[in-house]
Amino acid sequence: MEFILNTIFWTLAIYGFFEIIKSIVNIFTYTNFQSDGIYIIIAVKNQEEKIEGFLRSSLFKILYGKEDYLKNIIVADLKSDDRTKEIAKKMEIEYDCLKVTTWKECKDIIDNVDES
Repeated sequence: MEFILNTIFWTLAIYGFFEIIKSIVNIFTYTNFQSDGIYIIIAVKNQEEKIEGFLRSSLFKILYGKEDYLKNIIVADLKSDDRTKEIAKKMEIEYDCLKVTTWKECKDIIDNVDES
């Protein structure tokens, strides 16, 4: 019985440790987010046929448009069953102003936006 309790305890401790590391990584990854400007948050689910075109048109406005108040696009995947997140992740590699996350991670990013 003691072995089972120790196993449960250490499993929970390791899980908590990984959650702390994940939070620290998120904070350091998204510290370039500032409170000035407009951020576009797009919640998507099962949109593999439309996501790339939509993101490219939105990115064009940020990168080449005169809308300098637009800062970044955050794509929050709502557990898509298709390739929506995979397509968005490939685009994230190409564009620094695009971040692809889960809905929970999106909330964490918003909570950690620098308010200076």
